[in-house]
Amino acid sequence: MKIIETERLYLRELAIEDRVELAKVLSNPESMEFYPHPFSEEEVEKWIRWNIDNYKKYSHGLWAVILKEGDVFIGDCGITMQTVDHEVVPEIGFHIIKEYCGKGYATEAALACKEYAFDVLNYDKVFSYTTVRNIPSQKVAEKIGMKLYKYFENQNGKQIVQVATKA
Repeated sequence: MKIIETERLYLRELAIEDRVELAKVLSNPESMEFYPHPFSEEEVEKWIRWNIDNYKKYSHGLWAVILKEGDVFIGDCGITMQTVDHEVVPEIGFHIIKEYCGKGYATEAALACKEYAFDVLNYDKVFSYTTVRNIPSQKVAEKIGMKLYKYFENQNGKQIVQVATKA
């Protein structure tokens, strides 16, 4: 079932059967450069189960990103509840398989998720946070209208937080 549809993409709930395709990004050392480590097969499956739980708990999570042309799985994108500097907030996150990066898919999916957060979920603010070294993700956040909110430290080092507010 399609949750969100854009010009080139649609987003649907992740399923356990997506683990092989999702591993193409979550288990890729280059794609996971800003994470503590690439995910094992078990961690990819746990990631999917975590999102399935989020769908039940919050009515959102990270969704499968599907390229309409060819019905191709290219990653995940969505809204999860994250603890950012001791505050639980809705956060837009994404992971796009390397061969599909640089084509605007992350921006297109993230923008659709931002609109969904405001228009469907009725959040007043939505956040994005990354390590300070993750410039590509910060640029996606900027492209969808997010502004610098603050910096904070967590177990993964210094983080930058960006925010968008409902118009």
